[in-house]
Amino acid sequence: MLTIRKSEERGHANHGWLDSYHTFSFANYYDPQHMAFRALRVINQDQIAGGKGFGTHPHRDMEIITYMLDGALEHRDSMGNGSVIRVGDVQRMSAGSGITHSEFNPSATETAHLLQIWILPNQQNVTPSYEQISFSREEKLNQLRLIASPDGRDGSVKIYQDAYIYASILEDAIAVTHRVKPNRYAWIQVARGNVLVGDQLLKGGDAISCDRNIDLQIVSQGNAEILVFDLP
Repeated sequence: MLTIRKSEERGHANHGWLDSYHTFSFANYYDPQHMAFRALRVINQDQIAGGKGFGTHPHRDMEIITYMLDGALEHRDSMGNGSVIRVGDVQRMSAGSGITHSEFNPSATETAHLLQIWILPNQQNVTPSYEQISFSREEKLNQLRLIASPDGRDGSVKIYQDAYIYASILEDAIAVTHRVKPNRYAWIQVARGNVLVGDQLLKGGDAISCDRNIDLQIVSQGNAEILVFDLP
């Protein structure tokens, strides 16, 4: 079955410095019908104002992935990592037994626009770790580029879960296909632009999930950017 999650039905919180849409229940947004999808627990679309951000806060037993769409984000954590995440970068933190970190927009004027993704791990209490990899536009252009996997294959970040995340930037009328294998599940998140999945038109912020063995064809309607999650 294909199930659509419309952008305007997501949770929404605007704190002035942070404008955030929640695909699944998060913080003060609670919807028992949208708690997670398989191991995919959080997809937050965040826009962070210049010079603002999240102060130091803790996490544990979660795979946290940041996918930048516009601007930059400055990261510091209790493991001693300090970096700036820019467009094309994918950051992965395995929180494991516990970490603290902060995230700030280093620009005084430019908004940072990102997707923050949480995936439930298949191992608890692992040693925390950090990884950041840059994927060029050309690597993602008109094809599905693997950006996260359980074994770090093809230069992807490595996560503690039997899940695979693909990213694609699509030009107008380009089609890509993702095969959902038996006993696997798929979630397609439209980061921006419009796409057709089968006969369903999805716009930026929309998503569609699939729980059956099928070839999912994704066709761009103008320029678009998507993430595809292949989940156990």
